[in-house]
Amino acid sequence: MSDKPGGIILHAWQAASGKKAHDIKVLDVRGISPITDYFIICSGSSTVQVKAIADEVEEKLTEDGYPLFHKEGYNSARWILLDFGDVIIHVFHDEDRDFYSLERLWADADVINF
Repeated sequence: MSDKPGGIILHAWQAASGKKAHDIKVLDVRGISPITDYFIICSGSSTVQVKAIADEVEEKLTEDGYPLFHKEGYNSARWILLDFGDVIIHVFHDEDRDFYSLERLWADADVINF
């Protein structure tokens, strides 16, 4: 997977966007995070939408052959984390994204724009 990070990032972005995720950000955390290379952070305005975004991203990426290593937060659907190894996707409910502010926490990361 690490030889093609652009593919998984683009597919995840498209899947999230297809379910009307908003404020999608890709953070390049290579060199500043020991756990992954990229974070994709996006939001939904309800728990139903947050689950729909996470479901779509998981389905599309696993169909494309990217293994999901770990998933957290699905039952509460306030902050769902999908760990695909080199890429970790954070799907937040709007209120929780503002509260946790990962973009501020990882302010040293480069932002990749699509």
